[in-house]
Amino acid sequence: MSFDDLGLEPKLLDAIKASGYETPTPIQTEAIPPALAGKDVLGIAQTGTGKTASFTLPMIQRLAKGRARARMPRSLVLAPTRELAAQVSENFEKYGANHKLTMALLIGGVSFGDQDAKLTRGVDVLIATPGRLLDHFERGRLLLTGIEVMVVDEADRMLDMGFIPDIERIFKLTPMTRQTLFFSATMPPEIQRITDQFLHAPVRVEVAKPATTADTIAQRIVRVPTKDDKTKRAVLREIMSHKDVKNGIVFCNRKSTVDIVAKSLQKHGFNARPIHGDLAQAFRMETLDKFRNDEIQFLIASDVAARGLDIPDVSHVFNYDAPIHSDDYVHRIGRTGRAGKKGAALMLVTPADDKAYDAILKTIGKDEIEALDFSEFFKTYEPRKPRGKDADKKGRRKDAGEKGRRGGGRKAEDEARTEPASDAGDRRRTGKSKRREPAGEPVVGLGDHVPEFLTRAVAG
Repeated sequence: MSFDDLGLEPKLLDAIKASGYETPTPIQTEAIPPALAGKDVLGIAQTGTGKTASFTLPMIQRLAKGRARARMPRSLVLAPTRELAAQVSENFEKYGANHKLTMALLIGGVSFGDQDAKLTRGVDVLIATPGRLLDHFERGRLLLTGIEVMVVDEADRMLDMGFIPDIERIFKLTPMTRQTLFFSATMPPEIQRITDQFLHAPVRVEVAKPATTADTIAQRIVRVPTKDDKTKRAVLREIMSHKDVKNGIVFCNRKSTVDIVAKSLQKHGFNARPIHGDLAQAFRMETLDKFRNDEIQFLIASDVAARGLDIPDVSHVFNYDAPIHSDDYVHRIGRTGRAGKKGAALMLVTPADDKAYDAILKTIGKDEIEALDFSEFFKTYEPRKPRGKDADKKGRRKDAGEKGRRGGGRKAEDEARTEPASDAGDRRRTGKSKRREPAGEPVVGLGDHVPEFLTRAVAG
């Protein structure tokens, strides 16, 4: 099937061809026709399946006729994060190139005045995060009674982030006659309740089982015998140093860990930058742009970057921390192996991660994930001991309480947070990172990422 068979008008087909797409994905094939027919759609699909186009294309065609009134948008797209909302707006600009539709993006980190000016002129398409949308509504600057089409994207992520009460309130502020396009990677009971309450006889479209991983991703783990953060960072650097690691995203569970790992990698010559929700919006958008343009080789990320973001050609995903929620493992590693390309995902597993690891295996339907043999590395590796007045006779820090074991406590976290405020580190590390390049043949079937010392152990 081609896009010509889906009932899209010529202007949209021209925009699709100009974007370089020829064949619709399964979610587009199944969701676009009922959406064009004005029916509610419940789409269950993982990220990277092309679902953004499955709602932007029919919305553009429906909105081609008509005109927006001041402060009364004609359509609404709700996204869980600023980055995903910005990505949706890029899709509207790309596919709506041959239409004269107006659009506003309501996200945090952007001036209220600029957003309000667009709303005053009237917009056909309003793309927003729930919190910023309700801020504008409560200030009396926005009416939702003119909404013809409402889209909820990444609904299960909305649930994780605590947005469900906001979503329910927004639904109640829109007309009962609206068309609703609702998308989620999974269908937990709370999401099912929302769809039962607010969708009218929806066409259910499911193109992949929830929480499944792509066959194009080679998954491996590294067993780390201790939860010591310095040891984990050393193992991470060893894996990332391989010559065939083109680029990658390193995921951590906590924002403070993101900062500490990013600073550590920068210190060791890696071209890396942090990205998480506490950083300024301008810095986050600049970081993503530089990563897409190969100016940054590694993103060190919290789960704000795990879902929905369209970052093409990521060769490797590294889970520095085993994710607390097993579904997040699927979304994290889904950043690689996209659009039929091959990718590799590696996860560090400490003795403290056994429960999280078992949950991941259950979620992805595997008995185990193949472990790389790092025994030779651990034979030679010795963690650097603290020096000077802060060390006791055994080389331990005097202040090595719980905070110290997590990576240096408040002082280390504060020091790490100073790094993103300056681009000096990036200027020192522009271009390719200073990585070791071990010789020898890569191990077939492991994503060509295995350090040389592993070759014999794994091959055997």
